[in-house]
Amino acid sequence: MVIHVEVSTIYRCSLERAFKTPMLCDITNVHRGFGVIPRVTHTTDDEDWGQPNSSKKIYMGRSIFQRAGFTSIDHIIERKENQYWILQVDNFQSWMLGFHKFVGRWKTTYLEDEKTRIDYSYHLHYRHLLLYPLCWLFAKCILETLYEESHRKH
Repeated sequence: MVIHVEVSTIYRCSLERAFKTPMLCDITNVHRGFGVIPRVTHTTDDEDWGQPNSSKKIYMGRSIFQRAGFTSIDHIIERKENQYWILQVDNFQSWMLGFHKFVGRWKTTYLEDEKTRIDYSYHLHYRHLLLYPLCWLFAKCILETLYEESHRKH
């Protein structure tokens, strides 16, 4: 079963910067924790990160749902320069509200000089129908709120 979330925002920057910066930045500066979601502390095995078929291991701090340490793997599935990224997060090492995989698409669209729209589309895969309300709440409220909050700061 899948829950779909879409968020769009406009950045006042070049297409190239809007395309590369979020995927190639230091994730610890982005995922700093929010409510029950712990912060990302570091990554490993990320030497080729950003290239198609590359991956990196994600490590997070402690939360009420998990102990600190290795939590998941991010994969770059596809990359079309200055157009879109497709990534997948999986191999969760702790209970993630019943989710077993996130697949995201990050699409950039040139609007005019120093103005670029980014469309985020996420498919959050879960296995247990009984967890649907919790999964939906996470996807619609927490995930959308995280993106809105991070974009207000930029």
